[in-house]
Amino acid sequence: MQNSKQPKILAPAGSFDSLTAAIKAGADAVYFGIADFNMRASAARNFKKENLGKIVKQCKKNNVETNLTVNTVLYNQEIEKMKRIIDSAKDSGIDAIICADQAAIQYGHSKGLRVNISTQVSVSNTETVKFYSNFADRIILARELTLNQVQEICNDIKKQEIKGPSGNLVEIEVFAHGALCVAVSGRCAMSLYHYNTSANRGRCAQICRRRFRLTDIETNKEVDVDHNYIMSSADLCTIGMLPEIVETGVDILKFEGRGRPPEYVKTVVTCYKEALDAIADKTFTEDKVEKWNQRLGTVFNRGFCTGFYMGRKIDEWAKAHGSKSTEEKTIAGYVEHYYDKIKVAHVKIDADIEINNKDKFLITGPTTGAVSGKLTGMMIDDKEVNKAKQGDDLTFKVPEKVRKNDKFFIVRRRNSFIPRGKEKLLNN
Repeated sequence: MQNSKQPKILAPAGSFDSLTAAIKAGADAVYFGIADFNMRASAARNFKKENLGKIVKQCKKNNVETNLTVNTVLYNQEIEKMKRIIDSAKDSGIDAIICADQAAIQYGHSKGLRVNISTQVSVSNTETVKFYSNFADRIILARELTLNQVQEICNDIKKQEIKGPSGNLVEIEVFAHGALCVAVSGRCAMSLYHYNTSANRGRCAQICRRRFRLTDIETNKEVDVDHNYIMSSADLCTIGMLPEIVETGVDILKFEGRGRPPEYVKTVVTCYKEALDAIADKTFTEDKVEKWNQRLGTVFNRGFCTGFYMGRKIDEWAKAHGSKSTEEKTIAGYVEHYYDKIKVAHVKIDADIEINNKDKFLITGPTTGAVSGKLTGMMIDDKEVNKAKQGDDLTFKVPEKVRKNDKFFIVRRRNSFIPRGKEKLLNN
């Protein structure tokens, strides 16, 4: 069966900075959580219930769909609070809620909200799709499926006309980029066992990302392995196999990353949107894939793999802790003013860092999102300069509008910064 439709892009939003970055980059939809009952409940970057109205207003203005995550395991004493959150979602005009616990699924459905079934449910076959179609219009498939399995489900939905409560065919969503969990669709008990903080309740301690040593208990000898990060998966990256994913007939491509900064969201959305457009106009090439991969490699990643889509390989594990991004950023100051007519930013340099003409910069903010470029037209006291330092009032050209108090970063190749005592490094 030939499938030629272009899937929608669903981007993560863990802050207003990232939300704006996703919208500006061209995302069709965003997903986010508030303080409770979402799979990033322990993250510092989470919205509050009172933010929902503002989020909906910003997204509707830009024709972007809103999805609120309410996808953790729920206990008896939490049911009423879950209902209040879903009630707030409905009152705020949220387009859909993403749920895993049947209590949330049923309540959301009863309130007339569109329900999306979370990947936490591990939907892996057509019969399960049929069951959840009684409650939901969209299903996020288990991340362990191959492309052939995904296509079979998509084809079955069309052939059997499996419809959700809206009366439309059930939509299928799949993950396309971002972190992978060693457990089945993220349903892991390691964190609960070690620290009594459950991954299934959004409070994973990410124990699998650590180094481990295998020991033969009988002899007390260590087992030799290629590396110690034996449970830390490399990140999913499917941009090179995007034509095959489009061919399956999926409706939505989802990117992981609600804990990531705005430049991550902007880069991922932009690259995949360009790739989808290239598929549509038949200009998708290996050379372009290489360039997209290079750009994706500049922001947070643990190395890349294709997940389970083509069958699992034995070497798709992170080789080290943390990010393998090729670039890192250091905060250098804050925007003081933006001169709209001449498109120039005025920045106060606060950090003990030497800034050079042609350095790459990044400016982030709740309304700005993520704006980047190379420093050109650098001026101090109305004089053109090639360098700037702590205490300087620097002006330079920017490609789009920035705002007062936006953060100003210098971005360089990883490990190219030379700390000078007071400089604070912030990895992507």
